[in-house]
Amino acid sequence: MLYDLDKLTELSGGDEEFIVSVIGVFLEETPQDLANLKEAIANQKFEEIYQHAHKIKPNVDLLGMEEVRVKVLEIETQGKNDKDMGVINGLFPFVEENINKAIAQLKDNFGL
Repeated sequence: MLYDLDKLTELSGGDEEFIVSVIGVFLEETPQDLANLKEAIANQKFEEIYQHAHKIKPNVDLLGMEEVRVKVLEIETQGKNDKDMGVINGLFPFVEENINKAIAQLKDNFGL
């Protein structure tokens, strides 16, 4: 499974309505956030890379996407410190692929 709802379930006290609401927000906002991050990377705009990665990070964390969270954190750090586009370009395809797969899986599993 590409995501794990344990953290979200614990945070919500098992409130299904809250869980579905958070997933709905993730499905609504994350595709645009990911597109914005991709564009910032293509344009090598470090501050924007930092900002978009920073916005994505807590969402993937809430959904238990630990490998993605670690890679987004590294992208965020690289962006914040105007570091290495090679590192960012190396990490982003994994992030993009796994977020897109999780989005498809969440839509399917929750009928959203």
